[in-house]
Amino acid sequence: MKTGLLGTVRLLGAIAVLTGLGSEAGAGARNPAKPHAATSPFETAATACFAETILANPAAVKHARAGRWYEAAGVIGFLCRPEVDAMVRAHDGVHGRGTGERYFRTAYTRHLGEQLAGRLQPVLTRQDVASAEPALDRAETTLDKAEILQVGKADE
Repeated sequence: MKTGLLGTVRLLGAIAVLTGLGSEAGAGARNPAKPHAATSPFETAATACFAETILANPAAVKHARAGRWYEAAGVIGFLCRPEVDAMVRAHDGVHGRGTGERYFRTAYTRHLGEQLAGRLQPVLTRQDVASAEPALDRAETTLDKAEILQVGKADE
C-alpha cells in the first residue's frame, strides 16, 4: 500500500514537473511593466487603496508632498492589507505559491512610488487659482489708507 501511494505521488510530481505546473517558468516571467491579466485588477485595487488612504491622512500627505512615497504608504499601509492580500493570493495563483509576497516586497513596492506620484501629484501640487476680481494696486491701497488717516485726524 505504501509503495502504491508513494508511486502515485512520484508519478504526479513527475507530471507536474514535465508540464510546468506550479512553476514560475511555466507561468512566464513576471514583468511589472506588463502585469498579468489575472493579477492586474488586484494590483490596481491595492494602488488605488494606497492613493485614497494617503489623501485621507495628513501625515501621509506631508510625506507625499515631499516626494517620500514609500514613507507615505508606510504610514497607512496596514489599512490596505485586504487589497494587498488579495493581490498576493492572485499572484500566487498565477506564478506559484510564495511568489506573491516576494513580488509585493520587491517589484510592486519598487514601482509603487511612481504609480502613486502619477495618481496623486496633480492633486498634491498647489496651484494658483485665478480670481474673477481685479487685483488691487498696492499704490492705491497705500493712498487709501493715508486718506483714511487724514480724514480721521480732520474729524478730531
